[in-house]
Amino acid sequence: MSSFAPTSSSDSSKPDVAKYDAPDAEFFAGIPKIALNKEAAVDNSLVYKHYDAKKVVMGKTMEEWLRFSVCFWHTFRGTGADPFGFPTLFRPWDDGSDSMANAKRRLRAAFEFFTKLGVKYYTFHDRDVAPEGATLAESNKNLDEITDLALELQKKTGVKLLWATCNLFAHSRYMNGAGSNPNADILAYAAAQVKKGLEVAKKLGAENFVFWGGREGYHTLLNTNVLTEMTNMASFFKMAAAYKKKIGFTGPLLIEPKPKEPSKHQYDYDAMTVIGFLKHFGLENDYKLNIEPNHTTLAGHCYEHDIVMSSAFGMLGSIDSNTGSPDLGWDTDQFPMDAKNATMVMKTVLEQNGIQPGGLNFDCKVRRESTDLKDMFISHIGAMDTFARGLEIAAKILTDGVIPKQVKERYSSYDTGVGQKINKVQTSFEELEEYIMKKGEPEVASGRQEHYESMLNSYM
Repeated sequence: MSSFAPTSSSDSSKPDVAKYDAPDAEFFAGIPKIALNKEAAVDNSLVYKHYDAKKVVMGKTMEEWLRFSVCFWHTFRGTGADPFGFPTLFRPWDDGSDSMANAKRRLRAAFEFFTKLGVKYYTFHDRDVAPEGATLAESNKNLDEITDLALELQKKTGVKLLWATCNLFAHSRYMNGAGSNPNADILAYAAAQVKKGLEVAKKLGAENFVFWGGREGYHTLLNTNVLTEMTNMASFFKMAAAYKKKIGFTGPLLIEPKPKEPSKHQYDYDAMTVIGFLKHFGLENDYKLNIEPNHTTLAGHCYEHDIVMSSAFGMLGSIDSNTGSPDLGWDTDQFPMDAKNATMVMKTVLEQNGIQPGGLNFDCKVRRESTDLKDMFISHIGAMDTFARGLEIAAKILTDGVIPKQVKERYSSYDTGVGQKINKVQTSFEELEEYIMKKGEPEVASGRQEHYESMLNSYM
């Protein structure tokens, strides 16, 4: 998850957007509802070739397993700007302003996109969808007006809000963090913003609420008291959980790990760091995790690591389905197109019997060179097909049972005897010493890594 870029640039004039203000305006003219065509030619990238929403896999439809979601910030606020270049993505309905009129056009364009793409969910930050005002009261008023329209569009289209979140990192007030800020007044402002965010989430029927601590961390330890910051951040999360219960919002609260960027070091470094934080401060029953694999690889782990780890501890709540370039050291938020990565993710999702009420949210942005409106569709279609393939391959791996059986056999020494006693903590160092004295040198078995990699390749 990351902030949106500025929408204006010195080398482009504002487009004439008047025609998009009409109630029946079509934003993606010439692009029909995306259909399934398994026989489509290779160069036809505006159809699904693998994603069949109603196809049943291991007792559920693809739509039920995958729960795809489009993120508002990259898809409708992204401009292609980067640290080395001005915006390249100019949408015909977007005049580049942060006005309420422009915000409403963006939202109506988004719901046409969701409907034509055929996804059931979307996600947003509060400041993506509604302009920030001069005061918190004005910001809240803007958010109320925009979410009235969002609720109307949700009812009209059947598209639901997978989760909402608050942007607690873009504004200059948050340059030293929000929940971990050394200034109590800024933490109080962030709390007020999240209070409103939770109210909006309930209003729109959001199925989850996410926290991404983009600036909850440090750039230098010289001016940082880490225990004070993390204790205050825990207090912030406790208050959020309490308010969620007070207003009757029933969706899970999720924390999204990331090791760095924009901070040098972030307190939510990876899944195990967040789990440790939650358990230390007694928050493990109030929060789960929203895992973004691009963040996982930035932490030095393999693509599926944080998904597997959080699932193993019953803490996997949702997935921001994107990827990065392993040869780069920053968060590139690319669309996931690697079927092997998708297979490993979906194997975990199948093993925990689904990710509901979470989903697979495409926290991805088209490349700044992909400037056509149809590229917005093609990118999502390609990623959805990739995860559909991953789902089917993962299902085959689990139903065949060959790999799971061999993994189980690898740990079979813990099923009986001394291994079972170790597993159940029913032995001691003294007893284990006596056991080894009698048994002698243990037999060492091969881990057979290449064998497992070869088996996985046979499924691809």
